[in-house]
Amino acid sequence: MAYVDFISRVHKSTKRDYLERVCVHDKAECAEIAVKFGKDYWDGDRKHGYGGYGYDGRWRVVAEDIVRHYKLPADARILDVGCGKGFLLYEFTQVLPGARVAGIDISDYGVRNAKEEVRPLLQIASAPALPFRDRSFDLVISILTLHNLYTYDLWKALEEIERVGRGAKYVVVETYRNEREKVNLLYWQLTCRAFHTPAEWAWVFAKSGYTGDHSFIVFE
Repeated sequence: MAYVDFISRVHKSTKRDYLERVCVHDKAECAEIAVKFGKDYWDGDRKHGYGGYGYDGRWRVVAEDIVRHYKLPADARILDVGCGKGFLLYEFTQVLPGARVAGIDISDYGVRNAKEEVRPLLQIASAPALPFRDRSFDLVISILTLHNLYTYDLWKALEEIERVGRGAKYVVVETYRNEREKVNLLYWQLTCRAFHTPAEWAWVFAKSGYTGDHSFIVFE
């Protein structure tokens, strides 16, 4: 298991006003709306989530880097756990036209409003119970999803990723390395359930049997 960073450039391209989220808005009320993962979360006011999550091509470089790093075959089978609107999966189909992609998400709104080209390949499902056979995929990714799970579901989701993957695996979660980053994370997050330091995440990965690679995002 290795630390591999594919997404920090995407994460750092967004400006965030941490104080506004807790001082201007009712943070608890906003979080209650966000955790429904409906229209308000994806395409509503910024205080409830993305503030409008439309395709802009920013995930193309991530797909290119992942394909290159893992030397994926032209017909690779790729699963995205927590795929949202499927933008990254779409980019995989552009980088690897012969790839066979699949995605799951708990958000009905996200799947129904996914990128048209990959929408038929997505389904409503949860990470702790992946609807796929053992060793079905050459690459399983889960980016900015698993920290939204309570510990018992997080553990099972990592086991499920191991079960359905036959090749590379890559997850990205939120973390904090110091008190400032912890405060920023608490201020900014709306849906996070697992608040762990990098060392704690390493423990979770090891104890759950996860053998793939990982990366973190922090709120500096």
